Amino acid sequence: MDRRKFIKSNVFTALTAGGASLMPDFLFGRSKIGEKKSYAEYLRKSAVPKEELDIFLEHDSWAQFDPEVGYILGNYMPHDGIDNSYTLSTVMKDGKRTNSIYADKPCRINTYGNSFTHCHQVSDAETWQEYLAGHLGEPINNFGMGGFGVYQAYRRLLRREKEDKDSKYVILYMWGDDYVRSVFRCRYASYYTRWNDYGGYMFHGNFWSNIEMDTHIGKLVEKENRINSKEGIYKMSDPEFMYDNLKDDLMLQLYLLGYDMVNSDLDVEGLNKLAHILELPVVDFSSTDKMMSTATALKNKYSFEATKYILKKTDEFCKANGKELMLVHFDPTNVFREMVVGNKRYDQEIMDFIRDNDYRYFDMNKVHLDDFKKFNLSLDEYMERYFIGHYTPSGNHFFAYSIKDKIVEWLDPKPITYQQNDDKLIRFKGYLPK
Repeated sequence: MDRRKFIKSNVFTALTAGGASLMPDFLFGRSKIGEKKSYAEYLRKSAVPKEELDIFLEHDSWAQFDPEVGYILGNYMPHDGIDNSYTLSTVMKDGKRTNSIYADKPCRINTYGNSFTHCHQVSDAETWQEYLAGHLGEPINNFGMGGFGVYQAYRRLLRREKEDKDSKYVILYMWGDDYVRSVFRCRYASYYTRWNDYGGYMFHGNFWSNIEMDTHIGKLVEKENRINSKEGIYKMSDPEFMYDNLKDDLMLQLYLLGYDMVNSDLDVEGLNKLAHILELPVVDFSSTDKMMSTATALKNKYSFEATKYILKKTDEFCKANGKELMLVHFDPTNVFREMVVGNKRYDQEIMDFIRDNDYRYFDMNKVHLDDFKKFNLSLDEYMERYFIGHYTPSGNHFFAYSIKDKIVEWLDPKPITYQQNDDKLIRFKGYLPK
């Protein structure tokens, strides 16, 4: 089916059958026979039809353009919810997802991250932030966005927290392939062959600010968005622009090699320099299996080093600005499923880094593992309790009440519902209509 054609069908079909950009990259399989092509050809074919960009820029759609992080939430009603429902996904003037629970009160908790932070595939009132706000008696802001990497969430965190004088508590949520997303210059180029933009109404993943390795100096560097204006985004419809700006994107090359999607025109010299800097073997092109395994190992190491850099910077910023940071991690596919069968999680290096630096941390993978053991269900049956790709409303509810104790312990003063002071409860100051 032509990816350019707007198809009015359930987005969840794309989320679960064929791998969508909101889902982790490791769900993508290797290319079909005859689909492999040169890297140059692949890049030129990633050019976006102008009519899709028109929709993205000029109409209500799931995402809206942002000059720094590429895009943030827009106003749209995707057909991706439970029981074949549509979901109401709306944004407020300050860029956060619409919230209504105690929203007139000062907010001291801001959340940043990916689609599990943003709570894709549920309506505004069904996010874990809204469920938790209702229990704690105070608002929780949702600045998550589907498709973000750790770096893009970090950049949004910096922008908001520099201005927000009410917030003291900052949650940064990581999942799946967020580590890898941080490094892409334009994540759209990594998934365009497998994702339907629904005529532009679900377009995202355009160029954004990112972090990458400067192989000349052997250090990670932060890069600004190569397209920082609405008018400039039409450059993405030019095949030569896509080629010129991505031909030396080493993370994109490693990603495609890891799934056997390209076979020539690669920046082999750049890949070898990267491997030397990260002290790993170079990509081995002697066979397809060796190419995929060595490229994946280098991709993961590259993304882990970038993530460590970002977490250090986030922690330093929060401490310098009187904020407290909590890291959250959940990866239902590549971590939780592996933990169920007793395998080592692939990102253990990041978990060790978090522990060694004594960062405040909440691991939802372990919560689900403990919960799974309470049931006499297959893993797939268990997943159906909480997921339709992302969390269902009941999944978000489960997450909210799983992280609740950690947040209550963290907050000072305690939320009103946890203050042992009857006088406050009787007076209801700030909780009754004026």
